[in-house]
Order: sequence, then C-alpha cells, then structure tokens
Amino acid sequence: MSLEQTPTQTRSTLGARTGGLAMRFLLRRLQGLHSGELLIIGPDGSEHRVQGTHPGGRGTLRIHRPGVLVRRLLSRGLVGLGEGYMVGDWDTPDLQALLTMGSVNQEYIRSLVYSAFWSRVADFMRHRFRANSRDGSRRNISFHYDLGNDFYRLWLDETMTYSCALLDQEDEPLEAAQQRKYARLLEHLDAAPGAHILEIGCGWGGFAEYAARQGYRVTGVTLSREQLDYAQARLEAAGLADQVDLRLQDYRDVDGQFDHVVSIEMFEAVGERWWPTWFETVHKSLKPGGRAAVQVITIDEGAFSYYRRAADFIQLYIFPGGMLPTVEVFGECASKAGLRLRHSEFYGEAYARTLDRWYQRVQEQSAAILSLGAYDERFLRTWRFYLAYCEAGFRSRNTDLMHAVLEAPA
Repeated sequence: MSLEQTPTQTRSTLGARTGGLAMRFLLRRLQGLHSGELLIIGPDGSEHRVQGTHPGGRGTLRIHRPGVLVRRLLSRGLVGLGEGYMVGDWDTPDLQALLTMGSVNQEYIRSLVYSAFWSRVADFMRHRFRANSRDGSRRNISFHYDLGNDFYRLWLDETMTYSCALLDQEDEPLEAAQQRKYARLLEHLDAAPGAHILEIGCGWGGFAEYAARQGYRVTGVTLSREQLDYAQARLEAAGLADQVDLRLQDYRDVDGQFDHVVSIEMFEAVGERWWPTWFETVHKSLKPGGRAAVQVITIDEGAFSYYRRAADFIQLYIFPGGMLPTVEVFGECASKAGLRLRHSEFYGEAYARTLDRWYQRVQEQSAAILSLGAYDERFLRTWRFYLAYCEAGFRSRNTDLMHAVLEAPA
C-alpha cells in the first residue's frame, strides 16, 4: 500500500478491478448469442452490445455488482440470475423483454451458466424434500396461496381468478376473459342441466360461482384456508351456498362419484411422484362416461429432461413441490389410469397476455402492496421476476397452456 492510499481506497480499487474482470468475463461468454440483441450496461455506465447470429428481440441488462452476479451465475446457474434480481445485483428497464429474449436463447444461456454440480444437487434435493405428500401439500399450498387475500385482491381481477384468462384482445377486460374461460371449460364437459361437478383445486371460488349461476352443483376442494374462507363468503353473499360445497380437503381424500370433474391449473402443484395418484383420483371420481376438463400448463418436450433433473427458480421460490408435464406425458399418465384423452386445445398466447396484465397490475399496485406491511421490496422483486419469467416462457413457446378433455369408460 502506498502512503497516499487508504484501506478504503484500496478496497475500492480492488472492487473496481474485480468488477472489470467480471464484466469482461460476461461479455466473452455472451459472444455467440443465438438471436436478438443484448445491451449490457456496466456499473460505470459503459455500454456493450452483444448481437445474436439471428434476428430477435432486444433486452437491456444493467449490472450493478458484476463480480457478485458472475459468482451467482457460476455457482447457481439460471437460478442465480433470479436471485441476483431479487437482491438488486442487476436491473433492467424492461424485465419482460429481457427475460423473453433469454427464454428464446435458453439452451445457449444454460450452456454458459451451467451451475456447479453440488449446487444443482442441493437445489434438487431441497425441491424433493418439499414433495407433495399430504403434509407437504398443505405446507406448499400455504406457502404460496396463504400470502393473504389482501395481496391477491390488489392485482387480480374482480373474479379473483389466478389462472389463464382466454384473452382475445389486448384491451379486453380481464374479468370477461376469465368468464369466457369458465364457459369454455363447461362446454368441454357437455354437462346436462343440474349436473354435479367436482372441482379439484377450487381457489377463491370463481369457477364454482360461475358454474352455480349456470345451474350446476359444485363440490370443490382446496388446501388453502385463506382461499376457502374467501370462497365460502362470496358464495354465501351471492346466494349460491346451497348449490356449492367447498371443503378444506386433499384431493386424495375425495369420496363418491360425480358427473364431471374440473381442475384449473392445480395439476402443476401435484408433483411428478403423485401424477398417477391424481389421475386415479379423477378416474374413480367420475361416473361411467363422465368427462374431466383440465386446464394445465405444459413444458416443451425438448426441455423436459433437463427440467426434471434441476429445480428452477419457480420451484425454489414460488411453487415448492411443483412440476410441469409435457403434453405427451400428461396423455400417457391419463391413459395408464384408464382415461381417454378426448380432445385438447392450446392457449399459450392468451396466458402471455394474462401474465402481462398481472405484471402491470403488480407494478401499479407496488406502493399499496408495501403499505400492507407484510411485504418488502425483495418480495416485490421476486414476484416481478416470477411473473415476467412465466410470461417469457409462453412467448418463447417453452411452455404452453392446454385444455385437456378426459373421459372415463362408459
């Protein structure tokens, strides 16, 4: 140390050198981007453009702590990218655009930041130990859905529906698109007037209320106490409580048979180990010839083998114990349980639009969410990343949204 340098100056100089090395490392690694254009802005304001070999979208990555971010990427892979955003290692003026570009380049980026073996093992085991046994399911569902109805009420539409809306137009009210989704699911069933429908995963009661207004009887099960209390109150207020029986109950414990079954984005929370059990439950719950209408998020066949071996950001921070099927795997599991896949249709673009609406609402309601007192800025950044990450998956077609119509033997 020279006489002119203080320890603080030395640390600052060392930090700048480390940051410079980290920036050069990142820029070298990103050469050969498959598609699009990435603008990287360093902590000193320097700009670096990385041009993909094919045309595509544009994204901007503003790095505040390059050394820390590189360590996260090397040790944690793509999970580390999300963790870095949570704590402010990096930022961007358009998170949705950046993550969509990243999702389009997913295989290339994954090869660059393929995380250390033991870190992947640790994340995978953490995910496995949060498996959806009966006790585990209650914990995992509570982790996500019992954050507080006040939080969800601030950014969901008036139907309190937390699943894909069938949005036809960008400016269509979300409530109308959610009701179109409910109507389409009932159309899949071709149900007789007054039919009795089992809903596996009834949420805040949006579908149950809609179906009851159409003259159907509904039995719904959920593991979220917050959701159940809200749903029962809304049905009582609507004068429909005599048509709907909602229960705090595991799907594995449902008794009796029903004319039809509906399940809206609940299958994703089941976990691969219990997929056969879920399909067996649907089969035994259906009367002969009865139909099940299932809305489920699917993952691309080519990504499935990697996905099932390494827990991702959503499994670690948003939906513990969750797992997406491929279209093929979903059909195979249904067939093994004795159910026929009668029909399927896909709404991935509609889900991207729905997620964009939710993301914008969370942005607009950020101050109101923080004012509730139960959530901090890290929580908000986690949710922004989660919603934008999901939207990117649908826009890049790495994930899709399927309506599957299953039928029990007559």
